[in-house]
Amino acid sequence: MKVILLQDVKSLGKKDQIVDVNDGYARNFILPKKLGIEASPQNLNTLKLQKANEAKIAAENLQHAREFAEELSKLTVIVKMKAGEGGRAFGSVSSKEIAEEALKQHKVEIDKKKIVLPEPIKAFGAYEVTVKLHPEVQGKLKVKVEEDG
Repeated sequence: MKVILLQDVKSLGKKDQIVDVNDGYARNFILPKKLGIEASPQNLNTLKLQKANEAKIAAENLQHAREFAEELSKLTVIVKMKAGEGGRAFGSVSSKEIAEEALKQHKVEIDKKKIVLPEPIKAFGAYEVTVKLHPEVQGKLKVKVEEDG
C-alpha cells in the first residue's frame, strides 16, 4: 500500500514522502496513529498543491530578504560609547545594542541573533557587520562607533 507520510517516521521516511508499506503495517500502525494517509489520487493532488504553495512562499521570502539586504546596505547605524583612558572605548558594542540602535534611528527591526559579530566591537570607528536574513541571503550593515560626548 502506498502511503503519504504526515510526519517523519523513524526508519521509514520523512514528512510528505510517498512510501510503499505492507497493508497490515499501514492499517494497524501508520493510519491509526495519524502518521500518514493513503496515497489516493485526491491526496496526491493535495500534496502537489501544498508543495507548489510552499515553493511560492519560499520564493517570496527569498525576494523579501534580497530587498531587505539592499535596504540595509544603504543604512549606517551610529552607536555611541563612553571613552576610557587614552581615547579608547570603554566596554564593547554587542549585537543587541546594534539592533536597538537600528530600530531607534531607522525604524528597522533586526533580530539580534541574526547579526554576525565574530567578536564584540571594542574600538571606535566604522565597521561593516553581516546580517543573516535568509539561508541564501546575507546583508551588510554599516556600524559607526562614536565617542559619547
